[in-house]
Amino acid sequence: MTLAQPRIIPTVALIAVAAIWAGTFVMVKDAIASYPTFSFLGWRFWIAVVVFVLIFPKAITALRRDTLGVGVLAGIFLCLGFIFQTWGLEQTTASRAAFITGMFVVITPVLQALILRKIPGAMVIAGALLAVAGLWLLSGGSAGQWGQGDTRVLLSAFAYSGHMIVLGGLGRRHEVAPLTFVQLVTTATVCSGLALAIDPISIPSGTSVWVAILFTGILASAVAFAVQTYAQRHISPARTALILICEPALGGLFGWFAGDTFTGIGIIGAGLILLGMISSEFLSIAKLRKGEVIHQPSIEGPSVAMLKQSE
Repeated sequence: MTLAQPRIIPTVALIAVAAIWAGTFVMVKDAIASYPTFSFLGWRFWIAVVVFVLIFPKAITALRRDTLGVGVLAGIFLCLGFIFQTWGLEQTTASRAAFITGMFVVITPVLQALILRKIPGAMVIAGALLAVAGLWLLSGGSAGQWGQGDTRVLLSAFAYSGHMIVLGGLGRRHEVAPLTFVQLVTTATVCSGLALAIDPISIPSGTSVWVAILFTGILASAVAFAVQTYAQRHISPARTALILICEPALGGLFGWFAGDTFTGIGIIGAGLILLGMISSEFLSIAKLRKGEVIHQPSIEGPSVAMLKQSE
């Protein structure tokens, strides 16, 4: 076995995780067309909680009281992200949702700059400008094809940014498994409560709905996190960040296979969003390659927050 071979399996595993996450956009959109959104999310995350505990049984025994508060706070942002994203899929395409969700990579360092009252770096500014321009083109430019579903998905990107900022700050002081467990339980509880208050009470029916619930709950939530944690023990955080950035591109591709259409200007916009994401991540990836340890939240891409939580 060569020195490069031990990294092949975790690299392929991470690509599979990105593909799984990307595939959920089409699957979820189809499922919520016939089953209420909040009920779908409730089922998804309670299944994720059960499977996650089976994979990480110490997530409960290692849980500390101070982890609860941080986990609930991060869980609220995570919950809002999934709610707005799933709600948005009711009125936008899976491919557009994938690229708009990816905007959180650019939004996160900009929000950090506002919170810390610091001017972001040139690469962050460039990435933000590229992504905003791409978002405008993706929405049809002057033709004005932006809809309510797109707005909801964009709100989910802001929520995911808040989630990353919490993980990159307060979350770094806590163990990964217990912190993730609290986030999953928080999301499951909130979504179930909303389902009981808003959605008609019903058991999921139909093969496609159950496939979507089980796929997103088991593979896209519990198993994907376990695989990501394993992979990051064997390959560098910089490589991991670059691999996971391909999720929006794969999401757009899967949406296209499912029947979504792109105009020429929309394709250019999607490309600019990806370029903006890579530009915004450039500084954090460079720091990770140098092995720098960042002890306070800084104006960086979300890969630092995400990867340090899982290291």
